Amino acid sequence: MKKFDISVLSAAPLRQGETMKQGIDSAVSLAKAVDKMGYKRIWFTEHHNHDAYASSATVSIVQHILANTEDIRVGSGGIMLPNHSPLVVAEQFGTLETLYPNRVDLALGRAPGTDQKTADVIRRSNHNGVFFFEREVQDILRYVGDESVQGEVRAYPGIGTNVPLFILGSSAGSAKIAANLGLPYAFGAQFSPQTMEEALAIYRENFKPSAYLQEPYVIACINVIAADSMEQATFISASHLQVYIDIYTNNLSQLIPPTKNFLESLSQVELEILHHRLGYTIMGDAETIRRDIIEFQQTYQVDEIIAISNIYETKKEIHSYEILKHVVGELFE
Repeated sequence: MKKFDISVLSAAPLRQGETMKQGIDSAVSLAKAVDKMGYKRIWFTEHHNHDAYASSATVSIVQHILANTEDIRVGSGGIMLPNHSPLVVAEQFGTLETLYPNRVDLALGRAPGTDQKTADVIRRSNHNGVFFFEREVQDILRYVGDESVQGEVRAYPGIGTNVPLFILGSSAGSAKIAANLGLPYAFGAQFSPQTMEEALAIYRENFKPSAYLQEPYVIACINVIAADSMEQATFISASHLQVYIDIYTNNLSQLIPPTKNFLESLSQVELEILHHRLGYTIMGDAETIRRDIIEFQQTYQVDEIIAISNIYETKKEIHSYEILKHVVGELFE
């Protein structure tokens, strides 16, 4: 089995009743914990117009986490480029790289990360940013690149920082862009596993070696809910399952506390959502996590797994990452 690294993805979710400050504090607690565990990186998502997440100003969250951790790489998972000016993104992440050398990642997505009305407000002058994505990624690569590739417009700070760029996606289109640019590809299997096999094949088959990367590099994001027993994992997974029900019923809410007999309380429509729309999820005790991780890696042969855990209690969320880290560590001892 191919060896892989493990990392963490977070949306800085708010638990039911939490303030935004409490949600950010919980994200810091998670980042500190996984830093000490030896995770490779922690990324934060960009979402807008939701009171369920505290990560809308992703650059600010990334800087705050960098200031409160020591070794772990910190970045965006990702910056939704249609919402932003490429020059400003390069300046922001060039500044972060200047302040925290060799610890900053910039993963870029081509979706707005919100509803269309909010997207219009965020970037009113450009309703077609998604169509310019590849060109704008190239612009950022130039802005953070060496002096030799600069034009008249420059990013200060930015030039020469060579901030690592990653392409996010869950489709053939994003896979082709990552391959064409010779950049690492991070696939969002946490919400769209159906197209993963096709997208990874397209990326690997079409990859062009570049100044940034000589061989394809695949990161897969999956949901991981780990606990000391199957019974505990099943119980705490209720919060995670409710997130997916909320997404597909357009009723996104803060993380709810788990309840007993959660599945039995759902309607047929809600059960159908979980059956057909649930992202790639590994759930259970250490033995189950080990079995499912091995099966996943034997199938997809990724270079890195980035895990997201929608768990209501912060301590149990951190413990889930402890179990995952221990399981993966044992695989390659």
